[in-house]
Amino acid sequence: MVFGPRIRRTRAGDYEVRLDTWERNLLRSLPGQLRDLLTTDDPALERLYPPAYSDDEEKNAEYSRLMRADLTAGRLTSIDVMEQTIDSRRLDEEQMAAWLGALNDLRLVLGTRLEVTEEMYEEELPDDDPRAPAFALYAYLGVLQEQVVLALGAGL
Repeated sequence: MVFGPRIRRTRAGDYEVRLDTWERNLLRSLPGQLRDLLTTDDPALERLYPPAYSDDEEKNAEYSRLMRADLTAGRLTSIDVMEQTIDSRRLDEEQMAAWLGALNDLRLVLGTRLEVTEEMYEEELPDDDPRAPAFALYAYLGVLQEQVVLALGAGL
């Protein structure tokens, strides 16, 4: 069992990834699911591709036509890096940044699916709520994302 931060910057300038086997197995299962979802028009992707123009559908369509492929390509690159390095104990800064991107995208999609709001943080979810496992995953990804941000920030 790992105690303390899961991700930390080393003196050598790379990043140590200290995850238990169950964490790596969990994280191993998520990027492929996100990759598959990116090829759809699932409403859960709304936060990944927000409208650029809130009051002009025609401009939004043009923006999406011009930018969505590039945005998706960047997301797929992050997913690929996370998949390729999921068992690594050390990552360089570029790999760690890719993990951050993949974790962020995973949380945005899951948060959209769960309809997460600020008010939800003040409420306690009952253990028997069928959404409890998904909310636990959302919270775990948030903790891990925060640790990646702190580790990357330690190099500044």
